[in-house]
Amino acid sequence: MPIMIRRKYWLKKIELLWRERSVLWLSGVRRAGKTVLSQTLPRVDYYDCELPRIRSIMADPEKFLKERKGKRIILDEIHRLDNPSELLKIAADHYPETKILATGSSSLSASTKFKDTLAGRKAELWLTPLISYDLKDFKRRDIKHRFLFGGLPPFFLSKKLPEKYFQEWVDAYWAKDIQELFRIERRNSFQKFFELLMIQSGGIFEASRFSNQCAVSHTTISNYLRVLEETYVVYVLRPFSTYKNTEIVAAPKVYMFDTGFVCYYRGLHDLKSTEFGHMWEHFVLNELQAQMQSRNVRYWRDKQGHEVDFIIERRGEPPIAIEAKWSSNAFDFSGLKIFLHQYPNAKAFFVSNDLSQPKTKSINGIPVIYTGLKGLIHYIRNGMYSCHS
Repeated sequence: MPIMIRRKYWLKKIELLWRERSVLWLSGVRRAGKTVLSQTLPRVDYYDCELPRIRSIMADPEKFLKERKGKRIILDEIHRLDNPSELLKIAADHYPETKILATGSSSLSASTKFKDTLAGRKAELWLTPLISYDLKDFKRRDIKHRFLFGGLPPFFLSKKLPEKYFQEWVDAYWAKDIQELFRIERRNSFQKFFELLMIQSGGIFEASRFSNQCAVSHTTISNYLRVLEETYVVYVLRPFSTYKNTEIVAAPKVYMFDTGFVCYYRGLHDLKSTEFGHMWEHFVLNELQAQMQSRNVRYWRDKQGHEVDFIIERRGEPPIAIEAKWSSNAFDFSGLKIFLHQYPNAKAFFVSNDLSQPKTKSINGIPVIYTGLKGLIHYIRNGMYSCHS
């Protein structure tokens, strides 16, 4: 029986989104905590769509909804229904007083099961691996533990490094997400690609390197990457560029979804101080995406190799540049300096684990806000620098 921890940040988000739309799509990777989160909502009727008995109850969607008019209903793993979009569409159009929360491990557009993506009829919430607000609810704020054990709740709560959980997760991901939703063949090639991405997480992606090692075509590698992205297992950061003659414009960077898996595939049983920076970068990215509910985060790099970790584009406004470093003493200014020279109107942040109170410094006369993660999220959450997706 899973531990029923109330994740206050996410519960509040669900209640707010239900005010906007009667149908809410809650997505996220397998074991991110969607089931437990939905069950900790007050006054809900919970239905596990993996059970044949439950699917038979929903064979007549209109009858099912009519008998539950005005209730708050959880439809867990709704993609197991034969025609899930039909039920959600009827609910949105004819039973707006009934609140529906449907869960799944991929975006709606990813599965052929969804004949209608319900554009304009639903709200969406992406449940990421544990963020800083969750650590407070879980009563364990040890960020190094979060790095090594990862951000999936049962993994994070383990007393010992849950090595067997990682492989069990991969097996279930292949069987229940990849096979049921995408029908991909050549398991060995797909899992080899998955493993290689984990090992080089945060690096520049070149399809040719993977196609040779996985013995499949470039097209197949691109399809594998799309599937991993649709199921929230990879975050693809595409380069930000307006000065195409001097900047990288094509090669994306690929981050895997969870630091625990990255550590597992790299064979790490403990973290050395030299590895904290890379894990911190992953954690900051996860936090940004959770707060913004968007995967539209980019990175910047010029052809001389100068780089800025994360760029947030804003329609009609200057970009936001974010450098994420574990220690404020280990900051290399060169990439941010050159970026700010080219984009002097950009809003710039340096976010580090050892900073608390925000302060402003200047790089070439341009203000840069030095802050911890809490300070950065304060700016993001309060819309001071609003972003678009």
